[in-house]
Amino acid sequence: MSLFGTNGVRGIANEELTAEMALDLGRVIATLKPGRIAVACDTRLSSFMLKSAVLAGIMSAGSDAIDLGIAPTPALQFYAKNNRIAGVVVTASHNPREYNGIKFVQENGAEFFREMDEESEKIYNSKTFKIARWNEVGTLLRDECIEPYVSAIAESVDFDKKFRVVVDCGNGAGSLTTPEILKRLDCEVLGINCNLDGRFPARNPEPVEKELGLLKKTVVEFRADLGVAHDGDADRAVFVDEKGEFVSEDAMLALMAKHYVEKNGGGIVVTPVSSSRCVEDAVEEAGGEVVYTAVGSPVVAKVMMEKKAIFGGEGNGGLIFPEHLLARDGGMSVVKVLEIMYETGKSISELISEIPKYYMLKGKVECRNKEKVLRELRKMFPDANHVDGARIDYEDGWLLIRPSGTEPIARIYAEGKTKQRAEELYREGQSILKSILG
Repeated sequence: MSLFGTNGVRGIANEELTAEMALDLGRVIATLKPGRIAVACDTRLSSFMLKSAVLAGIMSAGSDAIDLGIAPTPALQFYAKNNRIAGVVVTASHNPREYNGIKFVQENGAEFFREMDEESEKIYNSKTFKIARWNEVGTLLRDECIEPYVSAIAESVDFDKKFRVVVDCGNGAGSLTTPEILKRLDCEVLGINCNLDGRFPARNPEPVEKELGLLKKTVVEFRADLGVAHDGDADRAVFVDEKGEFVSEDAMLALMAKHYVEKNGGGIVVTPVSSSRCVEDAVEEAGGEVVYTAVGSPVVAKVMMEKKAIFGGEGNGGLIFPEHLLARDGGMSVVKVLEIMYETGKSISELISEIPKYYMLKGKVECRNKEKVLRELRKMFPDANHVDGARIDYEDGWLLIRPSGTEPIARIYAEGKTKQRAEELYREGQSILKSILG
């Protein structure tokens, strides 16, 4: 099984992801990207331990390590881009409390692409990383990345309406940035769970609808224009409308993509094959084009760079604004939603009501022969999109069968214009996999 998944290395802290691993991963990035390397972490209880090990590994390989302390992942990425240096962020993003992770960042602020992760993994496994002589070890430096990041986002939009916004940072790193960004835009801000606490006492780090009851209730009570919630490292943002209703992440992706196409008079939007067709509908209606990729934000970012895309993102609250950063950014997502509301004069519920509605079902089945599944899917559906499994499009919906890259399972995604059609397509996916796997 690969050490690196779709977003770096993840595992249960001190069991699957140890300080020894973090030390060697620090050596790996310093071998690949010698020079100054910036390191930040989220609020998890294990993050300081792992960050310290990464910093030590970088210095032991002869590079200077810059400790940025606690910061959202996009703040570290923005710092790396502005200073043209590589970076490391210690975070498990949306994973449960006991997990942590280590993610490498390029000098342009983007996450390492897949081929870079593969090279990193080879160096890690072969232990061929650089070890500096005693008099050539690196130095520990300290800096901060919060202020430049907050300022850049606050200055990127211009509106003079005093929006009322409720922010649920989930006790994560976004507590340091999103409330401050909104205050600088003269918004009335009510923060919940905005104190740093790596135990995540209020809710799980992943901001799924069932975890956001307090946010929904507070939006209504505060008579807010918008509610927003972040994951642990604030590279994602999900929203609640002024009525206290959860906004589908796919619908928000479609709304933002449509906005960017209209502003640019066309252009390319990049998104994974697992995204709702409402994105394609909204983009094409506005005069743009959708390019589909494999699942994973580094893949989306890479294709965006290659295609010179105007916008991209995933249907999980991860939106990418290339003029700012070639990576998901929850803080920027919030201000861009407010910008659309200001420019159109519409509430978020009105804007979302204009996005075509679909019904999606997701599930998984055990799959221990992924190569056979992929081979048979190509035979059975030669005209499907095979960029990641097989996405079979129909006039009134689509079906995606995709073997997981990290687990012995195959995932089924089915979407239709009606709930009944989505259920039919999902059963079809189960039947296809049964016929292949026996």
